[in-house]
Amino acid sequence: MAWIETIDEGAARGPLKELYARMLDPGSQRVDNVLKIHALHPDGLAAHWSVYRAAMAGTRGLRKVERELVAVLVSTINDCHY
Repeated sequence: MAWIETIDEGAARGPLKELYARMLDPGSQRVDNVLKIHALHPDGLAAHWSVYRAAMAGTRGLRKVERELVAVLVSTINDCHY
């Protein structure tokens, strides 16, 4: 497994802290690891977040719950815990 340096929520400063604030999971109050891998490059994190939001909100013909179900299925197939 690869190791990528990340920055925890409490250690984030400046633009990264502002980005993290928008990405906190409401249940855990944490940022998903798949997003934290961009911590050393906040512009990359912002781009990833933008693509994610567009995919999850902009798919015509699918309700949000259906998009979430597709994401869960893909994560399951990929053996991803979230």
